[in-house]
Amino acid sequence: MSTPEQRAAFVERLGAALTSAGLARLPSRIFAAVMVDEDGRMTAAEIGEALGVSPAAVSGAVKYLDGVGMVRRERERGSRRDVFVVDDEAWHDTLLQADNIYAPMITALDRGIDDLGPDDPAHRRLRVSREFMRFILDELHGINDRWTARRRELRLDE
Repeated sequence: MSTPEQRAAFVERLGAALTSAGLARLPSRIFAAVMVDEDGRMTAAEIGEALGVSPAAVSGAVKYLDGVGMVRRERERGSRRDVFVVDDEAWHDTLLQADNIYAPMITALDRGIDDLGPDDPAHRRLRVSREFMRFILDELHGINDRWTARRRELRLDE
């Protein structure tokens, strides 16, 4: 069984890694805290106490995390309090939301390609960008299939 100090160290390490990858510091730390919590469920008060931050700061950060699918908000049974939950598949589900991220960019690039026409110097650059994003989406779908097979190999669903 891990100690509170080990859990706190993990929160800071993962929080720092997520921050260096571009996620804001507090949402990074909150995600790490909920992830390492014994049942993967924490109230805003528990998060605030664990991280030494105000309820208002927690509120904004979990709203962001919920919006990007890294945690989900549930109502605690018999209470008016919200509980923030991180699932075992949090990384999987978040990363596979790429359709929501890339689709609007692909649409904007399509429009730019149509508007600029093949004689415009930027036309090729826009096409390369669009095709790269389409490629990424195709690859992500393949990764999902391979991950499903890998989970079975590793017996992670047992």
